Amino acid sequence: MQPTVNVPSTATERTRTNHHLSNLFKLLPALVICLFALIGNGTTLAQSPVSKPPAVQSDAQKAFEKMKTLAGSWHGTIMNIPIDITIRVASSRTAILHEANTDGGRPPNHEITMFYLDGDRLLATHYCDAGNQVRFEGKMSPDGKTIEFSFLDVAGSTKGGLVKRLAFTMIDADHHGVEFTFIMPDGKPIELRGDFQRTAPA
Repeated sequence: MQPTVNVPSTATERTRTNHHLSNLFKLLPALVICLFALIGNGTTLAQSPVSKPPAVQSDAQKAFEKMKTLAGSWHGTIMNIPIDITIRVASSRTAILHEANTDGGRPPNHEITMFYLDGDRLLATHYCDAGNQVRFEGKMSPDGKTIEFSFLDVAGSTKGGLVKRLAFTMIDADHHGVEFTFIMPDGKPIELRGDFQRTAPA
């Protein structure tokens, strides 16, 4: 069976076909430009993912980051007792270790406090020389200078007293103050304060 080929049979039809082809060739450059523009736009969109806005930190995260700036070695006094403090960021930057020590073995004797995040809360566990472990929740003041830790609960004996409140005030990069309330064995609260100066960076 022979294939069928449609060939214009008259001069008029051939003229009309040539006219259509001529118009098509005139439009071809514009069509090619549009095609490349569409392809180019598609490539740009594929190569430029939509950037996500930075995650907003919670108040607890902001306070925790503020506490990290205290990392280093410090020296100061509380009740005229010289105290050396070492603060280290630990556990892949998920915790902060605060260690207090004095000469002569008197309190605080390698007393430690751990600061860490629990969801949207900044918590601290204080391992006291008095033989108990007190948990606190920290909140940063509106001016961002003080982090106040309020009592949550205590484990262990409180016969030797316990720390009921704790606060850190950042004065500048090399100075900070510490305030805490200690409950004596007879139940009497004592307000204590110490000023510390940085002796070495982290």
